Amino acid sequence: MKRIMITSPVAGLIGLAVLWLVASLAHAEQAEHVGRYQIHYSAVNTSFLTPEVAAAYDIQRSKRTALLNVSVLEAQPDGSNQPVMATVEGRVGNLAGQSQPLSFRTIREKNSIYQLAVFPIQRGEPMRFTLDVYYDRNKAPAEVAFIQRFFTD
Repeated sequence: MKRIMITSPVAGLIGLAVLWLVASLAHAEQAEHVGRYQIHYSAVNTSFLTPEVAAAYDIQRSKRTALLNVSVLEAQPDGSNQPVMATVEGRVGNLAGQSQPLSFRTIREKNSIYQLAVFPIQRGEPMRFTLDVYYDRNKAPAEVAFIQRFFTD
């Protein structure tokens, strides 16, 4: 797993922009709640990323690729949420059962930690995601599964 540390203020703003973009493009909140942890996930076509955001994260924009973003937050006693360093393993595939592994890389910024994976898509085909999210080293991973369809222009 590749880890990236972004420390400049401009990079931090870009990170916030990509998180906002991914969150705003999701149809509804996509999250699993496991005890005091929240596992947020969203997938978007990389062509929706601005050229600046794509360049900052070394992501090639294309109508034929998508980006999966996974982050984990832990609820704190004061009601706030703290980002958690999680490891994500998973696969993406079609409904016929053909799948490929996802390769995640960790992005760490001042107030956020998230996992990104880029993968190829086919126009209009529903894609099945199966993820194992290791959010606490003392617990079994949380299993997250969802189906999403991607459209290209």
